[in-house]
Amino acid sequence: MADQPFQPIADPFGEAPHPNAAPLTVTAQYLKDLSFESPHMPELLAGAGKVPQGLIKVDVNAKRQGDGSYEVVLALRVEARHEDQIAYIAELQYAGLFVVGTVAPRMIEPMLLIEAPRLLFPFAREIVAGLIQQAGFRAMLIHPIDFAVHYREHRERGAAIQH
Repeated sequence: MADQPFQPIADPFGEAPHPNAAPLTVTAQYLKDLSFESPHMPELLAGAGKVPQGLIKVDVNAKRQGDGSYEVVLALRVEARHEDQIAYIAELQYAGLFVVGTVAPRMIEPMLLIEAPRLLFPFAREIVAGLIQQAGFRAMLIHPIDFAVHYREHRERGAAIQH
């Protein structure tokens, strides 16, 4: 598979991308925090092969680092129930260090809160799915996330990148 050139995202405010837009560069990816609990094992072993009903909570935060890069943390919390009992709770914080090239200042936040988590998500999803399977449950299918919608909700809450 050939490397695909980076395509800048469209400005969520409806303007065209800055003509000198440069790539969003990932300089590192890492597991920041991971937690798993299954409080009702081994009682749930009889139903462990069934897919429990689950909820997924997603959060994204970005923080400027001293060297001009940004740490973006994608947090996933998966809570699954089997009948009336909690089957498991998995919490993951998967992070990356990103460098934003020459872009319009108003594009930095959307790049970090839309594009960066989009790049981190497949790795985070794989970790959570593997963790759930290793715990004895059938893997939960985590569908792709529309980080543009998540970003708009983030802005409505008044959240911003930490400087």
